[in-house]
Amino acid sequence: MPEDASVDAILDHVGPRLRTLRRARGATLVALSSATGISVSTLSRLESGRRRPSLELLLPIARAHQVPLDELVGAPAVGDPRVRAKPIVRHGRTLLPLTRQPGGLQAYKVVQEPGGDPDPEQRTHEGYEWLYVLSGRLRLLLGDHDVVLTAGEAAEFDTRVPHWFGPAGDAAVEFLSLFGPQGERMHVRARPGRRDG
Repeated sequence: MPEDASVDAILDHVGPRLRTLRRARGATLVALSSATGISVSTLSRLESGRRRPSLELLLPIARAHQVPLDELVGAPAVGDPRVRAKPIVRHGRTLLPLTRQPGGLQAYKVVQEPGGDPDPEQRTHEGYEWLYVLSGRLRLLLGDHDVVLTAGEAAEFDTRVPHWFGPAGDAAVEFLSLFGPQGERMHVRARPGRRDG
């Protein structure tokens, strides 16, 4: 449906809405005219559809009835603003993409259940990764290091260093992962720098 046609369809229903609302409030045209400063004849023509509604006419009517303007015109509901990421399940991990553009720095929320490989294999690839634990315990094998991160802790590393990460123990772990495939690093500022003076 063309945009002009949909606007016309909305405006065609305003008159009956105005009449229904006024009657539901028990108001007469005379009383509404007194409250809005709009003549009785103009209000009557608005309700019958013989006068096209305008913002200058609808605003005082909305104020008089104490309703939002949307209610007078029956504006369509705004779509759901939430971004619904489609989860990716891979090797026992559920990844929820938080970035939408391909390439460059990618962000994921990751949930991993326990029960993976008891003998984890470290891998290498191009890139740079930053991990932040939301809940649970995350085991990170990085070269010769074996570290367990808990909620609120973070790690960052060059992915050309042999690495593996997953749940530490028998509980699930939930964490954020930021990955730059070409070695892009994330810059973190913990607090403002000191000022001398």
